[in-house]
Amino acid sequence: MTTAKDLFIISMDPASERPVGQGDLSLALAGAELLDLLDAGTITVDGDLVVPGGSSVPDDRLLAAAAAGITRQPPHERIEDWLWRRGRDLAAAYQDALEEDGELTRKRSGLLPFGPKEVELVDTPARRRAVARREEGDPVLASLASAVGLDGERSDDDEPGPGPGDETVTTVVATVHEAVMELEAVRQRRTIENTAFANVWRGP
Repeated sequence: MTTAKDLFIISMDPASERPVGQGDLSLALAGAELLDLLDAGTITVDGDLVVPGGSSVPDDRLLAAAAAGITRQPPHERIEDWLWRRGRDLAAAYQDALEEDGELTRKRSGLLPFGPKEVELVDTPARRRAVARREEGDPVLASLASAVGLDGERSDDDEPGPGPGDETVTTVVATVHEAVMELEAVRQRRTIENTAFANVWRGP
């Protein structure tokens, strides 16, 4: 299993106090992939740049796709730019992959046979490992979970969670937090603009 898949699995936990936004989760998943690629030696980080490392290809197909998307030639991509590019619809890609692997299943909600279907986790070893990793307080997973509000309400003043203990990892996690806060700022700005527009049409 990868940190990215563990993060997706715990985000689906029905015991979570609040739903996780798909945009927030996608950004955090992209950050988790970077950390997985760092751990595998596939990339290194130079300042805030993602630099290709070894030539090893991860076994995980989503992580392999992430590795294939690394900019090989200078100028290398900034971590923030990677998060926004790779993170586009990434949560949906992980949902599809876990459904294909039998880690998620669709179940109809309500009593009607034609009602909407909800996605829920299957009790698998992968799910148990992800939950155990969270309960053990893994600092990297905890920091990424904090970025998307899985450990309570997130505020603009939040710092990244428990220090992962490595400067490069801390840089990636901090950039994830910043990107998620930027996305929230965009949402709030759009809400204000839409409200103002509606008031104009409503009139005095």
